Amino acid sequence: MMPIKKTSLLKTVDWFTIILYVIMVAAGWLCVCGASYDIDTPQLFAPSGRPGMQLIWIGTSAVLIFLIMMLDKHFFETFAYPIYGFIILLLIATIFLAPDIKGSHSWLVITPSLRFQPAEFAKFATLLALAKFMNSYEFNLLNVKNFLISTGLILVPMICIILQRETGTAVVFLAFALIFYREGMSGYVILTSICAVLFFVIQLKYEYIMWNQTPVNEFAVLCIILVIICFMLRYVLKERVLAYYFLGIISITGVISYIVSFFLEINYVWVAIALILCFSLFLVFYSVKTIVLRYALLALFATLSIGFLYSVDYVFDEVLEPHQQKRIRVSLGLEDDLAGAGYNVNQSIIAIGSGGFSGKGFLNGTQTKLKYVPEHDTDFIFCMVGEEFGFWGSSSVVIMFCLFLLRLIVLAERQGTTFGRVYGYGAVSIFFFHAIINIGMVTGLTPVIGIPLPFFSYGGSSLWGFTILLFIFLRIDAGRKEDR
Repeated sequence: MMPIKKTSLLKTVDWFTIILYVIMVAAGWLCVCGASYDIDTPQLFAPSGRPGMQLIWIGTSAVLIFLIMMLDKHFFETFAYPIYGFIILLLIATIFLAPDIKGSHSWLVITPSLRFQPAEFAKFATLLALAKFMNSYEFNLLNVKNFLISTGLILVPMICIILQRETGTAVVFLAFALIFYREGMSGYVILTSICAVLFFVIQLKYEYIMWNQTPVNEFAVLCIILVIICFMLRYVLKERVLAYYFLGIISITGVISYIVSFFLEINYVWVAIALILCFSLFLVFYSVKTIVLRYALLALFATLSIGFLYSVDYVFDEVLEPHQQKRIRVSLGLEDDLAGAGYNVNQSIIAIGSGGFSGKGFLNGTQTKLKYVPEHDTDFIFCMVGEEFGFWGSSSVVIMFCLFLLRLIVLAERQGTTFGRVYGYGAVSIFFFHAIINIGMVTGLTPVIGIPLPFFSYGGSSLWGFTILLFIFLRIDAGRKEDR
């Protein structure tokens, strides 16, 4: 028997990703320096100041990296469930023990100057548990039991974080849908997610517009559902004749309803609902007759869409917090509030625009230095990049994140185990979601949900969380050739 030749960890670890990490962390520290710089008391390296504290977080992150890389390559898969269970218990304890900080109960306070946010660590813990479950023998995501368990592993920390009133962080967990899609989930789920967002926006944006007795928002959504049914029948399920029959029924019903409206007041919403329910009932019977599940799934989509449509108002009014409702209204253009929820975004756009192509120069920004932009060293730190380093600086940050994400995708695809691949794509999902949403909300393209920009925003919990998330993956990747 030939002896196994050990390969040095220094030779197997992906140095390209590590170099990108170091560059981004260093650039992030410079951004924290620029954002936290006080004209009256210009002390960049004071331990009590944010740049000094961020240096401490960076130093401790280096220790975490060393510890993670020194662990056995099987450690994370072996202890995935215990790590997940511990973090869930910590999240539950946070609900009851955390003080109210800016309307959120998500920070555990150790000392007046030391606190941490368990939700940031729930991301890699959830990912470990999900990767281990999907790596189990004969796992098939299309199996209903496996799908429900996988979804449950994600929903449990999400619910705990929502109960902490930290909805923005909870939304990040929806990014794990990319893993499901990579592991064989049907594209129908992606379609359903897109429709959910579209229906939510239409229901809120056109809520008070009426066409005679018909609410335009509800009628528009129901018409989209009918179009999707016919489209799926014609082009996906290849039922050309059935699709044309449905279109004919819709057309005839529409003409008859329009004629009757001259004599009676008609709410076209009820007509559309009746058509959808009749089509759904037919599709269920047709599914049983042909023994093809996809017809029944299309019927399920149609009926659940109606239920979702009429739950939007309840979720918006009863589930979301008042400040979240205001942010959504401002984002959808339903109200102007430059002194409230829209103030941050408005000032951020002004700061980025004032930077021009080359920027005002390091420490020369006015919008951030004079604190016109709240949270300019945490959630809105990207506006400082735009103001002081201009278009070229902002573009450089975006390009770095693109290279970083593309490299992680390459690493994820070369994994020899499902555990490594799932964890890799999960890391890609989280980093992509954070980057795209953070930059989008700073530039006014997405709603403000209060999540940090990885490696740039100030904060020990976020830096530790992202560092652990990344280097667990790099340790898993390095273990591919360690025993070769």
